[in-house]
Amino acid sequence: MYSIHHRTEDAMKDFGKIPSQEVISTTQKALTQNGIETFVVSNRTEALKKVLSFLPEKAEVFTLTSITLDEVGITKEVNESSRYVSVRNALYALDSQKQAREQRKLGTAPDFAIGSAHAVTESGIVMVASFTGSQIPAYAYGAGSLIWVLGAQKIVSSLEEGLKRIHEYVLPKETTRARKAYNLPETFHSYPSKILLFEKEIQPGRVKLVLVQEVLGF
Repeated sequence: MYSIHHRTEDAMKDFGKIPSQEVISTTQKALTQNGIETFVVSNRTEALKKVLSFLPEKAEVFTLTSITLDEVGITKEVNESSRYVSVRNALYALDSQKQAREQRKLGTAPDFAIGSAHAVTESGIVMVASFTGSQIPAYAYGAGSLIWVLGAQKIVSSLEEGLKRIHEYVLPKETTRARKAYNLPETFHSYPSKILLFEKEIQPGRVKLVLVQEVLGF
């Protein structure tokens, strides 16, 4: 098993690069064989168009917290337009102290969930690391339909390399993001308290993945 204490500058750089077309094609085929319908697009503009084509008007949609979704414009389109029923807006309207149970139930089983992941192996396994675990129920089972959007730089050769990417590349960036977003002290360090290994989807048509040939998120 990979040790989280080992790190190299070379590895840090590699994890931010778009792989070859051959690798992207291999990954797309593997994901599709694993029940995850996968679409390869060139850039974030095409990614936004593709994702919106999956969403019916007035659909109930939950956008999970994601730099990738922000960069593509999905977060804004879903939560700030009147085209969809925003689960995130509904969650924000609840009192987290008095209505925590309602928040958990609302976020666990939306009709549509849209998010990202931290690595995807060439063999078609999606890897999601989470500090709280809040997005995992919807991803694993709860969402009626699941859409993932990933920059192709997140493709890795193996689960071991995926763990290495999470611990060496993603966590430092997520720590910086979280400190700024939530006004946390410099002593705060993010860590993956839960990691989902999504190997196969058994419900035909439930999961779609948009793989973007552009560096998005981290």
